[in-house]
Amino acid sequence: MSGSNVILVVDDEPQIQRFLRPTLTAVGFTVEPALTGADALAKFRKAVPELVVLDLGLPDMNGLDVLIEMRKTSQVPIVILSARDDEAGKIAALDAGADDYVSKPFGVGELVARLRTALRHAVRAAGTTAVFEAGDLVIDTLAHRVTLKGEPLKLTPKEYDLLHLLARHAGRVLTHQHILREVWGPNQGDQSQYLRVFVGRLRQKIEENPADPRLLLNEPGVGYRLTLPAPARV
Repeated sequence: MSGSNVILVVDDEPQIQRFLRPTLTAVGFTVEPALTGADALAKFRKAVPELVVLDLGLPDMNGLDVLIEMRKTSQVPIVILSARDDEAGKIAALDAGADDYVSKPFGVGELVARLRTALRHAVRAAGTTAVFEAGDLVIDTLAHRVTLKGEPLKLTPKEYDLLHLLARHAGRVLTHQHILREVWGPNQGDQSQYLRVFVGRLRQKIEENPADPRLLLNEPGVGYRLTLPAPARV
């Protein structure tokens, strides 16, 4: 197992492994399967792969514990496979450092798109990005300025902090509690409704159609993401 182009698929369902191998191979990955958490960690330590797909429900240990162990030594992109109703598991995994999640049952096209986004985010995060672009929206973090179609946007300090946080992690889902903690400080409790108000205000300013947002997206019950920008000027 070599790190370059290797994707570690951690799932104990043989049908999932059989389903994913030809698809991921066709888009350029070398698939390394792991059916248990212990096997996944052993292979991960031997040679860190380029990307990890991780099921939370494993026969020998909690997938969240596997994620936490991997995050002790690596920031490799990790995309969670999760049961559709496992909302608490999704939130815990994202807060523990997962890059994204895909709910079971899933479409392979969606999974591949999420994997590519996670890889692009990892590449971008490895550099120093001063300007983020998402369509006509441009966020200049050095100048502390946001423009839309070349025109400056007037944002409140908290609106800017919220947008800046989402832009720094563009393409990734940020949970409600993560956003509240980073923008408003610790000990916020459950203020999801409060956050929803600020997201609504921000959409009014950055979306062409706030009722049908294309930039600032909601992940129901979990959090928000800003769509990953095109390659940015540095």
